[in-house]
Amino acid sequence: MKRLRLYLKGAVQGVGFRPFVYRLALKLGLKGFVLNEGGRVLVEVEGKEEDLRAFLKALKEEKPSAARIDALEVEELPPFGYGSFKILTSREGSPSVALPPDAAVCPDCLRELYDPKNRRYRYPFITCTVCGPRYTLALALPFDRENTTMKHFRMCPDCKREYEDPADRRFHAQTISCPRCGPKLYLYGPEGLKAEGEEALRLAVKALKENRVVAVKGVGGFHLVCNALSDEAVGLLRKRKRRPHKPFAVMFKDEKQLLNYCRASKPELTLLKSPAAPIVLLKSKGKLSKLVAPGLDTVGAFLPYTPLHHLLLSELPFPVVATSANLSGEPIVKDDEEALKKLFAFADLILLHDRPIARRCDDSVVKLVGGKPLVLRRSRGFVPEPLELPFSFKGELLAVGGQQKNAVAFVKDGKVFLSHHVGDLETEAAVRHLEETVYDLKKLFGFRPSAVVCDLHPRYESTRFARRLADKLGLKVIRLQHHFAHAVSCMADNRLSGELLALTWDGTGLGTDGTIWGGEFLKVSYEGFERVGSFRSFRLLGGESAVKEPRKTALALLFELLKREALELEHPLVRSFSEAELKLLYKAYEKGVNAPVCSSAGRLFDAVAAILGVCYEASYEAQAPSMLEALFDPDEKGAYPFSFTGGVLDWGEAVLALLSERDPSRGFTRFLRGLAKGAAEAVKSLGFKRVCLTGGVMQNAPLVSLLREELERAGAEVFVHERVPANDGGLSYGQAVAGAVILSKEVGA
Repeated sequence: MKRLRLYLKGAVQGVGFRPFVYRLALKLGLKGFVLNEGGRVLVEVEGKEEDLRAFLKALKEEKPSAARIDALEVEELPPFGYGSFKILTSREGSPSVALPPDAAVCPDCLRELYDPKNRRYRYPFITCTVCGPRYTLALALPFDRENTTMKHFRMCPDCKREYEDPADRRFHAQTISCPRCGPKLYLYGPEGLKAEGEEALRLAVKALKENRVVAVKGVGGFHLVCNALSDEAVGLLRKRKRRPHKPFAVMFKDEKQLLNYCRASKPELTLLKSPAAPIVLLKSKGKLSKLVAPGLDTVGAFLPYTPLHHLLLSELPFPVVATSANLSGEPIVKDDEEALKKLFAFADLILLHDRPIARRCDDSVVKLVGGKPLVLRRSRGFVPEPLELPFSFKGELLAVGGQQKNAVAFVKDGKVFLSHHVGDLETEAAVRHLEETVYDLKKLFGFRPSAVVCDLHPRYESTRFARRLADKLGLKVIRLQHHFAHAVSCMADNRLSGELLALTWDGTGLGTDGTIWGGEFLKVSYEGFERVGSFRSFRLLGGESAVKEPRKTALALLFELLKREALELEHPLVRSFSEAELKLLYKAYEKGVNAPVCSSAGRLFDAVAAILGVCYEASYEAQAPSMLEALFDPDEKGAYPFSFTGGVLDWGEAVLALLSERDPSRGFTRFLRGLAKGAAEAVKSLGFKRVCLTGGVMQNAPLVSLLREELERAGAEVFVHERVPANDGGLSYGQAVAGAVILSKEVGA
């Protein structure tokens, strides 16, 4: 007989881990106990050596789907003589942040959902210890029922019996409920309450079949839902949302239905069916309404992740658009009162329930790039799983991210806690959401930062908020250059150390020289950076407004290359401007009026789209590059010339070649191949063997694949993002890591 003491750290609380350990011990005839201690699980098991080996093996291989073991300490002790195996009362330990993400409904609960003999048959809020909302329900820690939005739902005798039975899979399931004691469905029309329960669901299904729009309450907010096959329904939603082109996500009933409309690889299907259940960008087969994703060959696809979604989709013969319900520029709507006040501007009916949502949380978005998953938006299903710091740090700090795709990050216990997606900070409501998120997470997890890290740009709303917060709480302010934070984010995401080269290509970010950067080659370490290369610069005509008018950026490139001769070009792009506009814009270019100097790779892609006639004006961010990506032709092997001299990657010859190109697909592919070859030559001449690819432009799948191919051919090892977005959604992670280095140095000094 032997006795082992185990300490397990990771996502091991609130995911059914203790009941799993209990049942496993009983199955193997082991004695001892399991309990929660602080942010970890403590297990003592006693028995025969072969049974203990089987126990350790099963711990790793058979653990609950939502569980994650980051560290396992095993200590052998003298036998104690336990008479049974028990789940003991949790006890205090070292303070730790421990809260699992929301998890998609599990197979066991789904079986019960559709079993007429089960007491939870067709119950829209069925859940257990391994599935259901967690992060979006938590009001305080530890994650006990009285600290969640379920606290007002008193358990019926049957649920209470399951909750207290260690052998039951709902033992200590804090979200446990049933039709007798749990949340209920309600359907509202503009005139008021229309139906409850099963009848509410039936009428919502009927409305969707009639091509109407229904707002549906989920776990982190409301979706706007309509028939994804109907031009009438999708067109109505676009009109009401005033969203002419930005793609909508589509929810499919099951894998079989999804594969009828999309192409999906095994890794993509694995992502879709994972507990996180993110939206995954897939190649479309062109059978959905052409209005779902105009001009794109991909669709943001996801599967039902709540019992309510399953019940809704099971009654419909078509997939549905399921897009975040919000007013333009505002965060997703989460509260019933807010929904009834705002969402009838978009929806004919509102299907809601009386389980409150603690915090807004959009769907996560993932894309396979080079065969590996790249998180584009890290939110529901992933948050608040911590990310490690690549070095030891005992302090606490806050990083507030950037202006676009904002997410904030806290550092505590040597880990980085990246928030859910906050969004673009373009409206007062969005800035309030930023503030709400920071104060909410600070209170929930007990964060006590001594410093706040922000971007170098003084007019970012996140920077302004950092200053206000610092004044209020007496925090030190650390300002970091935008692309340095991107580079550090990618380094830490890949657990790298030392010095390397980072290709930080994105839209715009303020450089240390006062110009707009965005196509950078940075020699970087966690301690700092040096700009050793950059794209050839050009003026951004119209300043920030150029983001919405790719044709202006394209014109700026032609002015840079041809000066006044560009005015005489008989090219559709140039002729899209009036003579008066051309003269005015050239004067602005010459004098530098509202035309800042930039080196942006993102704006360069905008210009290419305009020159090729793909997109003159953009109604959403990255519309032009997204439309270009759909044109990539892997069979086209030509490449336009790029050169790298004196630290400058010159696109001039490539852009001139585009002017005579009549085939947009061929033109973009040759441009992209030339860019990848030029970048590889630049890296080779700079003498680096390790290269990070980061920034929003590095979400372009063919670009990343070509860069990897060319760089590896040149002898470099290439690293891309895996767990945090390459775009500004991962910026606060880089800020947090670099900020921790700065604070460590100060403390050491």
